[in-house]
Amino acid sequence: MKKNDLPENIAIFPLSNAVFFPRTVLPLNIFENRYIQLVSDCMKEQRLFGMIQPKKRSADKPEVYRVGCLGKIVSFNETSDKRFIITLSGIIRFRIKEELDNKKLYRKFNVDYSDFINDLEVEKNETTSYDKKNLLNKIKLFFHKINYEVELNELNKLNFDQLISTICMISPFSIEEKQKLIETIKIEDKIKILEEIINFNLFDLQNNNTVQ
Repeated sequence: MKKNDLPENIAIFPLSNAVFFPRTVLPLNIFENRYIQLVSDCMKEQRLFGMIQPKKRSADKPEVYRVGCLGKIVSFNETSDKRFIITLSGIIRFRIKEELDNKKLYRKFNVDYSDFINDLEVEKNETTSYDKKNLLNKIKLFFHKINYEVELNELNKLNFDQLISTICMISPFSIEEKQKLIETIKIEDKIKILEEIINFNLFDLQNNNTVQ
């Protein structure tokens, strides 16, 4: 997608822990009336809407974080009980400018993509001094500690940006930790933050085991 084709006003689906990034995919089971309406409307247009994390899960109209990711519906199925099973493909991150008045059941926002325009690059020729093998070993240790099976050979095929995005999506990090990663622009900073998060979680797991 080209920069000029990006919509300034987008529908938003706030969903806790559903952080996803450009060039990743997110399967969604849509059953609430407001999001059935959202997906139905999007399918009539560009099939685009934004995913973002709410700051609180319980509120009907929760305050949301300022950075999320625009996605495109790339697969769509309607079930016999009127649910939608869709797959959303990440395109570019956005920063919320303001919420719009909207008569629909769902919410719409005016957004800005300028901080994250590099997300549109199909290929990233990233050079970094970080040791990918060392990072993968930390990830392996972390997943082992939480009894989570992962195919490291598949992770090894990913570049640093895809690796961080994938780990963030599948790991049981806190909402705040995931949000910190999605808001970070430079790949070097993302790697540093991911290592800090993993080290913190490993330290926390070790302390808990020691106490027990």
